[in-house]
Order: sequence, then C-alpha cells, then structure tokens
Amino acid sequence: MAKVLSMILAGGEGSRLYPLTQSRTKPSVPFGGSYRLIDCVLNNFVNSDLLRIYVLTQFKSQSLNDHLRKAWELNSFTDTFIDAIPAQMNKGKHWYTGTADAIYQNIQFIEADEAEIVCIFGSDHIYKMDIRQKIEFHKKKKATLTVSAIRLPKEQAYHFGIIEVDVNGRMIGFAEKPAVEDAKTIPGDPDHVLASMGNYIFNSVALQKELIRDAENEHSSHDFGKDIIPHLLKTEEVFVYDFTTNKIPNEDGESYWRDVGTIESYWEANMDLIKATPLISFYNRAWPMHTYYPALPAANFQNHDDNTCSIRKSLISDGALIIGATVEKSVLGFNCFLDEGTNVYQSVLLGDTKIGKNCEITKTIIDKDVEIADGVKIGIDLDNDRKRFTVSDEGIVVIPKGARIGFNS
Repeated sequence: MAKVLSMILAGGEGSRLYPLTQSRTKPSVPFGGSYRLIDCVLNNFVNSDLLRIYVLTQFKSQSLNDHLRKAWELNSFTDTFIDAIPAQMNKGKHWYTGTADAIYQNIQFIEADEAEIVCIFGSDHIYKMDIRQKIEFHKKKKATLTVSAIRLPKEQAYHFGIIEVDVNGRMIGFAEKPAVEDAKTIPGDPDHVLASMGNYIFNSVALQKELIRDAENEHSSHDFGKDIIPHLLKTEEVFVYDFTTNKIPNEDGESYWRDVGTIESYWEANMDLIKATPLISFYNRAWPMHTYYPALPAANFQNHDDNTCSIRKSLISDGALIIGATVEKSVLGFNCFLDEGTNVYQSVLLGDTKIGKNCEITKTIIDKDVEIADGVKIGIDLDNDRKRFTVSDEGIVVIPKGARIGFNS
C-alpha cells in the first residue's frame, strides 16, 4: 500500500449539541456508555492499520486532549502516531475559517511527509469503515479525490453535501446543503439522494496545490464541501466511493452511518445500540472498539426491600451501582448510582451521575457530574422542564454538566 497520512478534523464547536458541548468540543462528547464520538473514526483507522494520524483540534479541546492521551498513545519508537495538533495560526491570526482552511493552516505536516495519499475525515460520525478498501478504490480509479457517499432520504438533503455521479462512479455535480426542493435525487429513485459522508482521500501533491489555490481566493469560504470539491470536479478525476460496498470482518448486516450533529440524532444513535438487533454493534472481536476504561469495579445490581432491581434492553457501564431501581431502553456511562424506586426510561446518562429515590427520568440526556434529589420527575411534564432545562423540538430533555436538581439552595 502507498504511504498514507491521515488527518482528522476535530475542532467542531458543536453548537447544535449544546449543552453537551458547553465545556467540551463535539468529538469528545461521550457516546454509547463507554466511548467518545471521536473513538469511531479512530477505531476505523487503527483497525485498518493506518497509524499515522494527526487530530486537528480547536474549541474547548482539553477534554479531547485528555482522552487522546489516555486512550490513544502509540509507540514512539516506530513511524506511528496519533498526535493532537491545536490551532497554531501559522497562516494568520485567526481560527480555522472552514474545513479546508483547517488543513491549509497545517499544510506543513503534509509538505514534510513522504505520504502519497492523505485521508481527511470528520470526527463525529458513528460508523465502521475499512479505510483500506476505499484507498484501493481510489488507486484503481486513479482518482485525485475520492469522496464517500451514502443513500439518504431526500428530506434530509439540506443537512449534507449532495452528489451527482455518472455510471462509472465519477462525480459530475455537487451541492453543499441544498434546499430539499433543489436537491438532485438518485436517477430512478426520486425519494433519495446521494450524500457525502464528509470523509475524503486525496493525492497528496494535488491536495497541497488545491489548498494553496483556495487560500489565495479571498472570495472562498475555504470549505471542502462549498469550495474544494465543486472546483476539483471540473478539472480533476473526482470519484465517489459507495459506502455500502465496504465490508467489515464478521459482519453481514446493512451499512450503518449516522451524523450525530443534533440532540435528536445523538439520542437516536444511542438508542440504536440497544435494539434487539443493533444497527451497529461494538461486540465484533475482529473489529475491536478501543477507548479509555477507568479503573472501576464491575456494575452492581441489588434489590432493596420491596423494590426489585430491573434492567431491560440497556447498556450499563462499569462502576454502576443500581439499588432497587428500574432501567429500561437506556444507556448508562461510567460510575452511575441509582437509588431505590427510581425509573429510568429511554435515557442516556453520560456518567458520574447520582439519582436519588423514587425519581422518574424519561427520554432525558444527563451530562456528567449531575446529582438529582429524591422524588424528582424529568421528561414527564415538558412545559415545566423547559423552564429549567434545554428541551429539543422532539421532546428530549438535556441536563447540563454539574447540575444539582431538587435540592434546597
């Protein structure tokens, strides 16, 4: 295989996930009980034996830096690394103005490297991909740029870059987040569009040339979707990689990919993990999902007097102590404590949470270090919840990090 350098864009502010991003960058938001959002893309690279990775950070990056240091430190005596690179303003005294500008401001790492191919991936999508297969497709097509794509319902088009492709897989059109009525649908399928997954494979020399050209254009927004791709497809060989053709060892189900850019999509992605047949599984030993596991005891479930501990269709992480409480269709992160008579339903607890006796928690996301007093009800009366908390349009209540609820001040 050609020498490959990988760059992960992990500087996203994640405003649509607020308050989960109040004190952390979007890629470091906990997910699935034991993980962070960035772990999905990092596991894709590591399981693909692509171990030369720069992680480009920007906003509120301390939590992410701590996670990378604890979970993803590689052997320094080989040509492998996962290095966090903060915004250094090498090309001017400003933050990254777009995804392409983020790479351009760190172009010195590409210039100094001997890699023939540069992978540029986002950090906040939930999916599995053997990236080697995409690289082989890129080489076979002799492409300058290869963009991964997935079929999505047309009504979601305004969230994504929408692609037009010819019969040979070459990109012939691209529109960044078009209005639904303007989105080009898949030929023969008027209800679906072909959407960019926000991950790219470039030939290194062509990438450097294009980044410099784009940086010199004062009218550009310096974004891959808005500027780089539309320009390149007119002059270069830009191909589309069908994500559904990517095969993971020991997995035969349909390809899963979810953008967790909103509270609703984040909650749904967690709920996907606990379905009777999960849409994406983290139990495949042929594709291990690495992360950082703190030194905690195994989860402990105890009955208490007339209150039976009941766990149904849920994920419970280490350090949990659940005494006479009921947990159903929920995901609990590390070190959660639930006292007797409490019911937690369709909820996501990020960890280090203490919930008192006889509480009712429904369709709620609870950030870390939250303490809830006895008898509190959340997710039952949304009008009342809106006076105290963030409530999404879909009725998901979000409790911010460090909150103390139901205690006398």
